[in-house]
Amino acid sequence: MAERRHRSSAVPLAWLYAALIVYASLYPFTGWRLTGHGPFDFLLQPWSRWWTGFDVVSNLLGYLPLGLLVFAALVRSGVPARTGLWVSVAAGSVLSLSMEVLQNWLPHRVSSNVDLLLNVLGSAGGGVLGLAIHWLGGVERWQSLRERWFIARSAGGLALLVLWPVGLLFPAPVPLALGQVLERAQEAMAAVLEDTAAGDWFDALSRSAPPSGLSPAAELMLVAFGLLAPCMIAFTVARPGWRRVVLAAGAAVLGVAATTFSTAMNFGPDHALAWRTPNALAGLVIGLFAAMALAPLPRRVAAGLGLVALTAMVLLLARAPADPYFAQSLQSWEQGRFIRFHGAAQWVGWLWPYAALVYLLSRVAARGDDEGDRAPT
Repeated sequence: MAERRHRSSAVPLAWLYAALIVYASLYPFTGWRLTGHGPFDFLLQPWSRWWTGFDVVSNLLGYLPLGLLVFAALVRSGVPARTGLWVSVAAGSVLSLSMEVLQNWLPHRVSSNVDLLLNVLGSAGGGVLGLAIHWLGGVERWQSLRERWFIARSAGGLALLVLWPVGLLFPAPVPLALGQVLERAQEAMAAVLEDTAAGDWFDALSRSAPPSGLSPAAELMLVAFGLLAPCMIAFTVARPGWRRVVLAAGAAVLGVAATTFSTAMNFGPDHALAWRTPNALAGLVIGLFAAMALAPLPRRVAAGLGLVALTAMVLLLARAPADPYFAQSLQSWEQGRFIRFHGAAQWVGWLWPYAALVYLLSRVAARGDDEGDRAPT
């Protein structure tokens, strides 16, 4: 018998995770060239003698979340569990085969039947893990917990909340402040307009712009807005009462943990807590107390305040200068094996505020969004 259908956050997360796999598999997307080999010749090659433990773990575990997310998305959508298992394995296999075939035309990538096998095993492992959780009643327990904590249409908000700490793994110039794309957008525009009259005008305009910089007060507010934004998203999908206070405290803990981990990975374990400047700590405290004070607000009001917080964060962050120490750290990432995962986190950090803005706008425009706030007992 088919399971009851639910609007699941696993659906957008599965698509986003698949997109991250594509990014990691084909980065840096340059140097495409023709080869004299067939696209599927690598399947018949002998097993490679050159591999490392990192290659095995990354290829195996890299596809495990995909299998788990696809299985969860299918089961929560009403697909029978056994069918969900086979489809999750098939989805991971097709994606991995596609990536290996495309790598034939990339100069710095090598198509490998070993990688394909490990990816398929990883997808199968994720599907089997999901099936085990389902048989043990984990899906039903999650649904019961979700109904007590969140409203019915909460998939989009929950997906954004899951992605928020991922974006924090790419270090920002100010802790918790995501969305610094202005400099990259200017560089891209300058490259497009290069050797044109408009390019000369754009270059002159960029040079005439006042130097950017952040005052201590602006840095403090950036940190506060950076924490307040995900809390407001949580309040648009969470039921009122003590649950929202717990979610705000959890967001603060998660933000601190992700920022500390990111700093340790980029600047070394000895500098893991270097982000804890007086302004950053003060902004964190202000953002947390503000979120707890705003917890009783109706959902549409919380969505409106979230729009204000996100807009202010993006505008203030546009004035933040580039970090020379981070530039040096990024160079080591680009020369190492983690750059593809780091680059995926970078894209999430760049785009998360803008996806959140679109989501909150939809919440503000939704009619009757504040009805049915009573939490199940």
